Amino acid sequence: MSETLTRPATRQRTPLSVVSRRLGRSDEAAFQRIMDNIAELGLNENLLELLSVGYTVVPGVLSQDRIDRAKAAILRRVESKLGRPIDPQTATSDDFAGMAYQHYLLFEDPVFQEILMEPRPLALMTYLLGESCVLSSMGSHFRGPGGLPLAFHADGSATGLMSKTSMVANCNYALTPYSREAGALAIVPRSHLAERQPTAHENWMVGDRTMAEVISQNLSEEEIDALDWQCPPGAVTLDLKPGDAVIWHGNTWHGGWRRELPGVRMNLATYMCRQHMLPQERKGDDRYPEVFNRYSNEPRFAQLLGENTYNGWREEGPDNSGARMAPVGIFD
Repeated sequence: MSETLTRPATRQRTPLSVVSRRLGRSDEAAFQRIMDNIAELGLNENLLELLSVGYTVVPGVLSQDRIDRAKAAILRRVESKLGRPIDPQTATSDDFAGMAYQHYLLFEDPVFQEILMEPRPLALMTYLLGESCVLSSMGSHFRGPGGLPLAFHADGSATGLMSKTSMVANCNYALTPYSREAGALAIVPRSHLAERQPTAHENWMVGDRTMAEVISQNLSEEEIDALDWQCPPGAVTLDLKPGDAVIWHGNTWHGGWRRELPGVRMNLATYMCRQHMLPQERKGDDRYPEVFNRYSNEPRFAQLLGENTYNGWREEGPDNSGARMAPVGIFD
């Protein structure tokens, strides 16, 4: 690993802003803390990969216990919605076809709170989004056989509003094996450097038809299942084992294969954003005091759930004490 990634002294120093001087904090100090943590966790090579190609895989993050508990909780959610059991090993498209996102899982089971605090993915997400980042959403892209592939997209902003600094970032945990036939995630390396969304012809194609053109034809399920989808040029399919984690920059183009095998694919997507952005899931949920009590000795948990965010007041007006937690740079 080059010293430019491990020694913040090589970064060009900028004078402290008025806000930095008043708060007694600097972005340089935050950068040092983040880099020290990444080095301690043995993630220097992962960080280099994340910066150069826009994503990195950290193998074996989740224990078998956490994998099993997360899968069981997600399956309970799906079965409660459907009103019937699903066999995750043998399900057909008649049992569950295509993909359906299972949202707001954080409070569904304690295992999801444990996964949120996994040190290694959190360290890399913190590099991308700063120490003040917050959880935007946590959910599962539950996928059965058939249906459409997941269109390639960037999680960031609309074209024209992106920058080289990541505004959002994603950590995707594989809970079941990932392969092309099993409905794996696919990513376009270095696409984060484009700072735009992919075009229709940089996405899934069926011959010379774009995905949008195929969808507009209102095909039957049988006709859709017979289509031969071509992945965008340069995209790579991620073959992962349960417990592996993929972290990517918010600008990185990614999509997903449809599942061709019996059974279901389960993941857990931990999606984060910078503090000034509006999270996908509403914060300030006071229905679960036991969860916050459980993590009362871990200040980072409250930070991730937006408890220290300055904005978001109602008729009571702003709590100016929260301004002390406001970031002064891109790393704090």
